[in-house]
Amino acid sequence: MTNPLPVLTANDFASDQDVRWCPGCGDYSILAQMKKMLPQLGLPRERIVFISGIGCSSRFPYYLNTYGMHSIHGRAPTIATGIKCVRPDLRVFVITGDGDALSIGGNHLIHAIRRNIDLNIVLFNNRIYGLTKGQYSPTSEVGKVTKSTPMGVIDSPMNPLSVAIGCEATFVARSIDVHIKHLGEVLRRAAEHRGTSFVEVYQNCNVFNEGAWNYASDRDTKIETTLELEHGKPLIFGKNRDKGIRLNGTEPEVVPLGNGVTEDDLLFHDEKSNEPTLAYLLSRMRYPEFPEPIGVLRDIQRPTYDSLLNDQIAQARTAKGDGDLEELFHSGDTWVVA
Repeated sequence: MTNPLPVLTANDFASDQDVRWCPGCGDYSILAQMKKMLPQLGLPRERIVFISGIGCSSRFPYYLNTYGMHSIHGRAPTIATGIKCVRPDLRVFVITGDGDALSIGGNHLIHAIRRNIDLNIVLFNNRIYGLTKGQYSPTSEVGKVTKSTPMGVIDSPMNPLSVAIGCEATFVARSIDVHIKHLGEVLRRAAEHRGTSFVEVYQNCNVFNEGAWNYASDRDTKIETTLELEHGKPLIFGKNRDKGIRLNGTEPEVVPLGNGVTEDDLLFHDEKSNEPTLAYLLSRMRYPEFPEPIGVLRDIQRPTYDSLLNDQIAQARTAKGDGDLEELFHSGDTWVVA
């Protein structure tokens, strides 16, 4: 008879390392919600792995009492892919930032997502390079004055959720660092998803980009500037829940409810649709023209790369045996160098 797993708490997932982020950084909140969520998975700590790249967010593995690796710039998805493929029993998280994932790591990110590897990718988006002291990032808005763009950003910013959906991600969500209950629930759902889950977290860098997400995080404005998604429910928002989103042809528009406009006229959220068009449309809704959707945009099932790969390996072994590496080295075209 096996002994039952001990009941773990958030404190059990805290490491003995001093947490070293700037006072007031949004990373503290994300770490706290992650530690609260992990016990809900019902897994021992040795079956949980955190892989990070480079950046402030990438200190995450130091602060969690699990296995982990602080890897190299932009390559966390690659290392995580290797781990998941050879150890499918592990729950593998990738912790990254907007610069780490979308700049040098962009190629690795999109291929991890399109393959649907069973990874949980959490992208901290503060619209700035924080660790290297305030240069613009791939998500910085046009006109943003930074140390590397003294006359303002002239690049078009990337939209992380649109990138993920364009790569056919099977789970896509967004939350905000200070919306702690919402963030915890989104992280839980992402962790329980089988396949690549991609979560963007609006995270405040109070030193180099203070207030980048104030419109979405301030308790006095967020009810008008964000739209909390619920599967099967109409897209309604506002303090009095008196505004909604409907389609005008193929374009979304904000409409007041009443005067002949009812909930039935609005778009209804369907996170389970295999067709990604609605999820992509939601990802493109940006403040101030629209309230920005938070919550789960897409949650579907598709075979995972790691399971398909291991199925192929098992089939090859059944058909041909385990093979012999020494024999392989000396087969085919060989030659001797005199």
